[in-house]
Amino acid sequence: MKLQGRVWKFGDNVDTDLIIPARFLNVSDKDELARNCFTDLRPDFVNKVSLGDFIVAGENFGCGSSREHAPLAIRSAGISVIIARSFARIFYRNAFNIGLPILESKEASTSIEEGNRVSVDLSTGEIVNTDTGERYFARPIPDFMREIVGNGGLVEYIKKKGLAKQEM
Repeated sequence: MKLQGRVWKFGDNVDTDLIIPARFLNVSDKDELARNCFTDLRPDFVNKVSLGDFIVAGENFGCGSSREHAPLAIRSAGISVIIARSFARIFYRNAFNIGLPILESKEASTSIEEGNRVSVDLSTGEIVNTDTGERYFARPIPDFMREIVGNGGLVEYIKKKGLAKQEM
């Protein structure tokens, strides 16, 4: 699975309140969540983000509360992958649960700049800054997790695999 996109750069400790402020947590509509993604941190984000763009961030991305609203808002806004130096543990799991691939790479998170064009191969973990030609590596996403992402998240994966209990 290869992805390509333009980079939005964020720093360290971007918490879930900055991703989707608490005042929007009574919303479950993905389009409404997308419209309010990063509204307090980067008010121009939702008007300028394009389908397939990437986020590159520093340490501890997604810290804070355990809300699934945060990765859902990011994915619904059009982001196709997040590369960070590190992720908060619960955000990491929630991202895969809703079908948003994420990669950890210290080198990529420090070197890639806002607006760069980047390509990512989720099966090998290779990250290429297509503007500079620099290559970085992250741990590849395991096959079963790529399958979850490819199916749109854990719920869709379970439905497609027929793993849910049949109703009687």
